[in-house]
Amino acid sequence: MALRRSFPTRDVWRRPPVRPVDLLVGAMVVAGLYAAVRIGVAMNVPFEPGRSTGRISTDASNLPAYAARSLARMFIALAISVAFTFVYATAAARSRRGEKVLVPLLDVLQAVPVLGFLSATVTFFIGLFRGSLLGLEAASVFAIFTSQVWNMTFSMYHSLSSQPRELDEAARLMRLTPWQRFWRLDVPHSMIPLVWNGMMSFGGAWFFLAASEAITVGHHQYSLPGIGSYVAAASMDGDLAAVLLAVVVMVVMVIGVNALFWRPMVAWAERFRMEETEAEDKPRSVVFDVLRRSRVPGLLARPFRPLGAALDRASERLRPAERLGYPSVRRRRAGDAAFAVGVLALFAWTTWAAGAYVARTVGLGEFRHAFWLGFLTFLRVVVVLAFSTLVWVPVGVKIGLSPRLTRIAQPVVQVLASFPANFLFPFATAAFVAIGLGLDVGGIVLMALGAQWYLLFNAIAGAMAIPSDLRDAMDDLGVHGWHRWRRFIIPAIFPAFVTGGITAAGGAWNASIVAEVVSYGGRTLVASGLGAYITEATVEGDLPRVLIGVVVMSIFVVGLNRLVWRRLYRLAETRYTL
Repeated sequence: MALRRSFPTRDVWRRPPVRPVDLLVGAMVVAGLYAAVRIGVAMNVPFEPGRSTGRISTDASNLPAYAARSLARMFIALAISVAFTFVYATAAARSRRGEKVLVPLLDVLQAVPVLGFLSATVTFFIGLFRGSLLGLEAASVFAIFTSQVWNMTFSMYHSLSSQPRELDEAARLMRLTPWQRFWRLDVPHSMIPLVWNGMMSFGGAWFFLAASEAITVGHHQYSLPGIGSYVAAASMDGDLAAVLLAVVVMVVMVIGVNALFWRPMVAWAERFRMEETEAEDKPRSVVFDVLRRSRVPGLLARPFRPLGAALDRASERLRPAERLGYPSVRRRRAGDAAFAVGVLALFAWTTWAAGAYVARTVGLGEFRHAFWLGFLTFLRVVVVLAFSTLVWVPVGVKIGLSPRLTRIAQPVVQVLASFPANFLFPFATAAFVAIGLGLDVGGIVLMALGAQWYLLFNAIAGAMAIPSDLRDAMDDLGVHGWHRWRRFIIPAIFPAFVTGGITAAGGAWNASIVAEVVSYGGRTLVASGLGAYITEATVEGDLPRVLIGVVVMSIFVVGLNRLVWRRLYRLAETRYTL
């Protein structure tokens, strides 16, 4: 019997047909690349340092282009924030000595207001990109970055520091390289809270968009084309119709970003949920379903696969060789002592240099006045946190425990959280003047509009992360009412609440910069507080007082983090980790 040699048929070599979904996704990619090129060309135009850029036109026909420019800055800052979060949070969670420096430094950086960064970075970036508008664009992106990144970094650091011990032991037994552990364990474990906090950070950054696009430093007015600078110009003109039109465009843009980006991200992050029973009703997204059925994302990701293999090989070389035994206690203590001496020396030198600069300019007595103003702002922050906890934590838990309610409420919450409340400040200013309410009290409302959403989003994320089997167990045992909250819900969401609380407090301090000084139609309301102090010093170009305000605000924020929030973090790690 003769054997017939079989050869591949012609169909095997035929390429798979191009499907309509591939054409749709490909068209979206091409449109995105075209928009990126057009915006990039518009950003790289000549600019002469030292001259103001002039006022932004409030013609309604410019709003689409302005919105596109603002959105591009937001996503560039988000990409930089994700990269920074991966590096910084991993270093802080995995290095015993590094944690002692990086976490307090993160507290300080979060405490520095956006205007504090702008005062120091505008000149630097203009000099770096001399003769080009890219310098101002980089300064604006950096300001947006500083309003996004800290919340995301705190979220991932907490996820890594509270990682279950079983996962750590499994990674060691499987001898994963540092890159494998990071990409296959750390990132998936942190993904759900990171996505939700990224969504919140993105929304919170809209709040500071006007400050980052309409920059006033040292009597120089730098205005970049964007929806934030458009609102700032319309507010100065007292043109409520232009402000209302910008509000409408902003709502449309926020809904579009939520539908096309954040809702698919939430649905994609569900694949990283760690639980024994599968949730009955998962978040879904039409855009995510389209991308999942298309072959275009896989084709775009294929060129980057060798990069992952290269990082794997590089991290294998960086992995320390195995040694018998452990370093001696004396050697470890000596290393810790040398590390502490170096850190203290750097801190002492920085403190002396800053103190000497203030002493020979405005005098150290100015700190007394700044601390009193900081105490007034602190009282407003406490009221904002208490109100947000009592109102929004129960709402967030209700939304997070119900996937169906999450699908309905998440777009609404995202619009409310992402909408920059300072766009409504002109209307609030008119209302305060009409009813005779001063900004000392009205500033609390304005600060709450910019800070309360951190607690709501973290409450939603914490409730969503509760395994379904635990929820079913509570239902089967008939645990309801206050007993359910005390024994199940509060312990389960406590880590997320702490993350939301610390970022909401930082957000409230930052919001004081724009909430304690409000201008409309040539009239300005000023509250007594540290935020108004820093804003006025920045506008006047008074760098010594800007430094004093930033230092005092950092002392307040870091002190509260050390005395209150950090202890709650430790409690969450030791007693309330699922």
